[in-house]
Amino acid sequence: MTHLSIETAKTQAKALRQALQATGTIVNHAQALELIARQHGARDWNTLNARLTQRNAPTELALGDHVSGQYLGQVFKGNIIALSGPAHLRQIEIKLDNPIDTVRFESFSNWRHRIRGTLGEDGQSHRKTSDGVPQLVVAKANS
Repeated sequence: MTHLSIETAKTQAKALRQALQATGTIVNHAQALELIARQHGARDWNTLNARLTQRNAPTELALGDHVSGQYLGQVFKGNIIALSGPAHLRQIEIKLDNPIDTVRFESFSNWRHRIRGTLGEDGQSHRKTSDGVPQLVVAKANS
């Protein structure tokens, strides 16, 4: 189950059902899903589905989590001090462990102690910098 997705498992079930039908063995789609689940070491389809959903879901962020990432190209670590909104438009505010300079010019600086942004379900902002990189990328920090 290294890179198995729910879509792949369903495609495998469909192919299995068609192959069995070609040999005269008729199984419905639910039965084929159960067979595929067992093939991948799960007790049943619901177990495999739950396992794949959990494994493929982005890491959930919570208030107080220690996180790391990049903001305007600068690497940071900090704690989530505000979090609201649905998973696809999550408003986040992070108090940084150490301030970061968000300006890339030598002539002046803009040191930030806190950052705010809006994240999608993938932990990245929809807004991008001029070079196409997400303005904000956040993930749980490794302890």
